Amino acid sequence: MTSTRPSLLLIVGLLAGVGGWFVEVAIVAAGKAVMIPPLTLGAAAGIIGIVVTLLAVPVYRVARRVPGAQVDPFYATRIVLLAKASSRAGALATGATGAILCFLLTRSVVPVAGSVSISAFAVTGATILLVGGLIAERMCTLPPDDDSHKEPTP
Repeated sequence: MTSTRPSLLLIVGLLAGVGGWFVEVAIVAAGKAVMIPPLTLGAAAGIIGIVVTLLAVPVYRVARRVPGAQVDPFYATRIVLLAKASSRAGALATGATGAILCFLLTRSVVPVAGSVSISAFAVTGATILLVGGLIAERMCTLPPDDDSHKEPTP
C-alpha cells in the first residue's frame, strides 16, 4: 500500500472548498440563512483525529522493533486504512468548513461572532483529523532496512 499523496489531499480540500463556497452562495442567493457547521463537527473531528493517532501507537512500537511489542496484523491493517480514511475525510472537511469560514469573513455585513467562532472551531477540528490521519499513517510504515551490517552476497 502506498502512502497518501499530499497532492490528492490538496485536490480534495480545494474541490470541497470550492463546492462549499458555491453552496453558501446558492443558499444566500435563494434567501435562506447561511449554513453554519454544528459545534459537534469540530469536536468530533478533533477527537477522532487524536484517537486514530493513539490507536497507531502499538503498530508504531512493532514497526520500530520495541522489545515485547506485539500487534495483530489485521489490527495494523485496519489502523492504516482508518488513518488513510481519516486524512481524506479531514481534507474534505477542512476544505468545506474553510469555505464556510471564508464566506462568513468576506461578507459586507458583519456576521454574528458565534457563527465565526463555531466555523473556526470546525476548521480546527477538521485539520486535527487530517493531521492525525497523516501522523497515524506515518507511524504504521516500516523503517527502511539497514543494509550496512549485512555481508555482501557474491
